[in-house]
Amino acid sequence: MTAARPSPAGPSSAGADAAPADVVVGLVAAPGAPAELAGELAADLTGALRERHPDVAWDLRVVEDGLVRPPADDAEIVGAARDRLLAEEWDLAVVVTDLPLSVDRRTVVAHASPVHGVAVLSLPALGAVGRRRRALQTTLGLVRTLLGDDADGEGDPAALRRRVRELAADPADTAEGVRFTARVLTGNLRLLVGMVRANRPWRLTIQLSRALTAAVAAGVFALVTADIWRLADRFGLLRLSAVGLGSVVAICATLVVGAELWERTRSRRVRKQVALFNLATTATVVIGVLTFYAALFALALAGSLLLVPAGLFAEGLGHPARIGDYLELAWLTSSLATVGGALGAGLESDEAVRGAAYTHRPDAAG
Repeated sequence: MTAARPSPAGPSSAGADAAPADVVVGLVAAPGAPAELAGELAADLTGALRERHPDVAWDLRVVEDGLVRPPADDAEIVGAARDRLLAEEWDLAVVVTDLPLSVDRRTVVAHASPVHGVAVLSLPALGAVGRRRRALQTTLGLVRTLLGDDADGEGDPAALRRRVRELAADPADTAEGVRFTARVLTGNLRLLVGMVRANRPWRLTIQLSRALTAAVAAGVFALVTADIWRLADRFGLLRLSAVGLGSVVAICATLVVGAELWERTRSRRVRKQVALFNLATTATVVIGVLTFYAALFALALAGSLLLVPAGLFAEGLGHPARIGDYLELAWLTSSLATVGGALGAGLESDEAVRGAAYTHRPDAAG
């Protein structure tokens, strides 16, 4: 990793006696051409941000840091930039890299991860003509995305101004613990929804092959086991609900704790960042697992109707099989399959889980 040093270019280095800024944006540039471009962008970017959001002060801090050792993908760059953001107590971070970025073999200009508060701009994708202008426009778009603005810039202006003021607020006056987290949740609900939607939580477990394989195996075993039929028949609503809830909690805890998705607060200034990150992470995982559970239930119901003959099912239950019995079997089967998915999730690598949990938004090169 290249040693980081403050760049001489940039508004923050111009005057040590300037009043402290309210919103701090770290512009992290790799050595060489990216650092030169970042130095050229600093003043224009600060001016554009102040013009768009004049009710707060903006402090753009340009640093030269390679962050990662190539080859590296955007997820590694975002992770390294997130660590730097927390260490430096920035509010947002934009990385200018000389590494090419791609999604599904398609070259992209940039990625933005609102959950992390980090965006990445790829210098090679900007082309050779009008590079500074394109870099400025793209970077402004990335900052809007990190703030929760719509991609076309037509989001709710009042909500966006609220978000900017919240970033600028002094965290020393806020409440502690649960009260603080509740305030972050209510004050940033629109942004949180956008962050979770950008993560596409419904695709979470599908991208974890070991969890999916273990879940399917457990589900098939449950469907063909007569003891499971009888348990589903005897459990009743309360026990079936408890087993279902326990299975969802098990796989959520495995994903969040096992892959170390939960961040700890390092300082008071970044408490909002960390609280919002943890809320978005938890919501992403829970929605993803619930979607997975619903899909397993539908598959289990279809499988039970197709693979478990009514006569054999009735013989195993000791009474005529009704549609309610098939629903109970599908319910218990999907719960057991989810527990199997939790065991499979424990075998996934941390990188695989993080990659599935966080989907960065691409901006195609044109």
